[in-house]
Amino acid sequence: MRTWPVNDRLKETTINPLFVKGPSVGLRLLVCILLALLLIWSDFRYQHMDQVRSFLTVAVTPLQWAVDLPTRLWSWGATTFADRNDLLEENAILKEQTLQLSSKNQRMAYLIAENLRLRELLNGQKPSNDNFLLGEVIGLDADAFTHLLLLNRGRNDGVYEGQAVVDSLGLMGQVISVSAFTSRVLLIADTAHAVPVLVNRNGFRAVAIGSGDLDLLQLTHVPDTADVKEGDLLVTSGLGGRFPKGYPVAEVNQVKHEPGKPFARVTAKPLAQLNRSRYVLMLNPKSLADIQLESLPIDSGTAPELADEKQDNLKSGVQQ
Repeated sequence: MRTWPVNDRLKETTINPLFVKGPSVGLRLLVCILLALLLIWSDFRYQHMDQVRSFLTVAVTPLQWAVDLPTRLWSWGATTFADRNDLLEENAILKEQTLQLSSKNQRMAYLIAENLRLRELLNGQKPSNDNFLLGEVIGLDADAFTHLLLLNRGRNDGVYEGQAVVDSLGLMGQVISVSAFTSRVLLIADTAHAVPVLVNRNGFRAVAIGSGDLDLLQLTHVPDTADVKEGDLLVTSGLGGRFPKGYPVAEVNQVKHEPGKPFARVTAKPLAQLNRSRYVLMLNPKSLADIQLESLPIDSGTAPELADEKQDNLKSGVQQ
């Protein structure tokens, strides 16, 4: 076997240097400065760099767009969220206005239907205008079997027992107890509540009683042949004098005729937001003088003239 001497193999091996020595840094800088000055002079003198500048502008456009992308994304996100908040606020305002207009439209629907019925009468009675007292719901009754609200208005504000309470959509209930600064309202959905109503379409009268369900009222003793249809609007009839007539109460959602029975099963859904309304209107509040006169105890042995004189003196004192 032939072997090569070590010295011969080292001679044949070529070692490449790791770093090749080139021009110095100062020389490179000088060349760059001269080249830059030459380009500036050439561009100023002959405008030869216009095409190069235009080409470079087009070439770096994607890079500029990429650098500006985060700013655009941030601006787009901020604008989107700001627009969303503005839309939510505007939607809330429009929703409130829609509820108010809906309530007014319901009232107008009743007045139009009533006007058509009164055209046939020579001495039709014009509906009276109602006064309102704004109240706020500040509590709910803890009893699960009753539907009561606690309002921030009381006797000192002109609230009285039996006073009707509505929201922007319809009748909510009536006041059942009053203190100096608060009052309790029994909702129309309570099983102990009943309200005389009529079908706005044709004037058919009935009584709507609570079922215990906030979304359900029942019409009692409706003849099987009565002209009541799903979608009919029920408004207060004014009978009994407790609820002013013409206020929306509910919308008929089911009319069930059972063979062999004289009465149909009619249910309706309340229009008022019984479990969501925060502000309500209390109809026709009384003055403080009227409330004090009604609560004035009169001795049975006192002559009527003296009792009247007591009431007149009290009323004049309150007015002062």
